[in-house]
Parts: sequence; C-alpha cells; structure tokens
Amino acid sequence: MRVEFHFDFGSPNAYLSHAVIPRIEQRTGVKFAYVPILLGGVFKLTNNRSPVEAYAGVRNKLPYERLETERFIKQHRIDNYQFNPFFPVNTLALMRGAVAAQRLGVFDRYVDEVFRHMWVQPKDMDDPAVIGAALQESGFDAAKLLALAQDQSVKDELAANTSQSVERGTFGAPTFFVDDAIYFGKDRLRDVEEAIIAGRK
Repeated sequence: MRVEFHFDFGSPNAYLSHAVIPRIEQRTGVKFAYVPILLGGVFKLTNNRSPVEAYAGVRNKLPYERLETERFIKQHRIDNYQFNPFFPVNTLALMRGAVAAQRLGVFDRYVDEVFRHMWVQPKDMDDPAVIGAALQESGFDAAKLLALAQDQSVKDELAANTSQSVERGTFGAPTFFVDDAIYFGKDRLRDVEEAIIAGRK
C-alpha cells in the first residue's frame, strides 16, 4: 500500500493536514509519502481557482469555510496555527526548494520548517530575502539549497510531479492517494485513515 500526500506550502489546509498526519501514521503504522506539487500549476492545468477567488462573490460561503477550519483545529487540538497575513503567497521557490531538499537528504525537516514559517510563525515567504533568512534560522545551508532549487532538473521534476498529479485526478491541495484512490481536502483524512485500515485487513 502506498499512501501519498500531494501538497503545496501555500495551502493552509495542507498545513493543517500535515499537523494531523503523524497521528494517523502512529495509529495505522503506515508512512505517508509527501509529494511536492505546485498549486498554481494545478490551477492552470485544471482551470481551477483558489477558494478565496472562486467564492468571493458567494454570500456566506467564505465565513462558513472559516467556521469549518475552526472546527477542524478544535477537533484535532491544533494549537499553533496562525493564518498568514501575506496570503496568498507565491510558493514557486519554496516548492522547488522541497525537491532540492529531497536531493540533499533534508526533506522531512525542510517540510516541517517551511510549514512553520508559513503557518505557525508566519512570514512573507515569497520574498527571497525572507526565505533565505528563514532557512538559515532553521539550520539549513540556505545558499546551497536555493542554488540547487534553480537547477533545471529540479524545476522539471516539480513540473512533472504537478502534471502527473493532475493526470491522476488532482485539482487542488491537499490531495491524498491511497494506492490509486483519490481523496481531496483535509476533511477527507478520516476517509483516508479508514481506507488504510481496510487495505491492511
């Protein structure tokens, strides 16, 4: 069984999923494979738009979305989330950085730290100077990591991750796959866990 989490740091719901995933891993014994994708690329390939844009003219929709987020946070006892005041953030550099971090063997820590800088101690994480300072603060060799992120093969890998994810059914983030079964959104994590358990029987 392969369980995948297709994510972009710019999605608050991806961060909230990331906060819950370790508990699911502990309960099921199954490790999630994190797959970096570019949400802007997903939107372009699927003709989708962010909820903030898509629902801007729909009365009551965005307040309800905020209510559901508050309920999720309370249900899962997430006590360190802060909405990023710079949202929406262009995450192209961060997501290329994720691919570079995989190659440098620091991916797991990179994911934890960038999510922290986005949604726990929020910063303007599309500003190159801010990104560099945040990575240095987190103990990375920022210059090496960001230089590798500009390598054409890294750019191509992120683009391939994104297009392949869309071909499998992705239209936003967070998206999960349990083998080939797709689940969208943080609220589907219960279904993901149930699918893992059912698949192991």
